[in-house]
Amino acid sequence: MGSLDQDSIRYKVLQNAKDFKTSWLELGQALYSVWKDRLYKDWGYVTFDAYTAKEIGIKKMTAMKLLKSYYFLEKEEPGYLQKSYEPDEVNRLPNYESVNVLRLAKNKRELDAGDYAHLKKDVFEMGRDASDVKKDLTQLMRQKEELEPAEARKKKREATIKRLLSTLRSLKTEIEVTKVLPSDILKQTKLLIDRIEAEIE
Repeated sequence: MGSLDQDSIRYKVLQNAKDFKTSWLELGQALYSVWKDRLYKDWGYVTFDAYTAKEIGIKKMTAMKLLKSYYFLEKEEPGYLQKSYEPDEVNRLPNYESVNVLRLAKNKRELDAGDYAHLKKDVFEMGRDASDVKKDLTQLMRQKEELEPAEARKKKREATIKRLLSTLRSLKTEIEVTKVLPSDILKQTKLLIDRIEAEIE
C-alpha cells in the first residue's frame, strides 16, 4: 500500500479490505467497554442484550462472542492487538468465530501446550475458518481419548456421578422444604448422597 497513490481506487479497495477484516476487533473492543462500564444504562437500555439488539442490530450470541473474543485477545494474546498488518497479511486475519473457538480450546484440560500452539498457529498465522479450527479441535480431543481410554472413561464416570449428585441434592432440598415425603425417605436420600460422595472420593 505504501507504494500506491492514496487517492487511487486500488489503494481504496486494499484499505477497505483491511478495515473489513479488522473491524470486528474495534467493535469487540467498543462492546467490551460498553458492557464493562454498563454504558448502555446511560443510554436508556435496561440490559446489554436489549442495547445490542435494538441499537446495533446484532443478536445476543453474536455480541457475546465478539466481546469474549476481544477480551480473550486482550488477556491472552495482547501482542496480536498491538500488531499492524500489511495488506498481503489481511487475508490471514482470523474472524471472531475462529478466535472464539481458540478461546474455548484454551480452557480444555485435555489439551496440552503443544495442542494449543497448533490451534493458535491455525488461527493467527493461517487465518483458518472457524469450522476448520473446530474440526481440528474435535480431532485433537478424539486422539486424546483414544490415547487414554481409561482416563476418558474415568472422567465420564465422574461427570455422570456429579450430575446424579446434583439432582439428588436438589430433590433432597425440595423434600425438606415441601415435606411431600416421610422423614425416613429423606434420611435414606441423605444416606444415598453420602454413599455416592464416598464413591467420588
